[in-house]
Amino acid sequence: MLAGKFDYESIKKAIKSAGGTLSLSTVSGDKLMAMMNGDKNIVLKDAKGNVANISTYDVMQSNGVIHVINQVLLP
Repeated sequence: MLAGKFDYESIKKAIKSAGGTLSLSTVSGDKLMAMMNGDKNIVLKDAKGNVANISTYDVMQSNGVIHVINQVLLP
């Protein structure tokens, strides 16, 4: 979980601004790396090297944005 409201477009823009790999801090203080896989898919990598694809983007909720991933990532 990340603090903030990150929709698909803002993550994609931040990845491009960061040179292709964006470092994100989770609420527990761990790191996630976000990168593009092709032109449209965002991939997340945890500190142990596990990789997950985001399969559903921008599920808007009152307290944030949910993105569904296809694999469990651990701190």
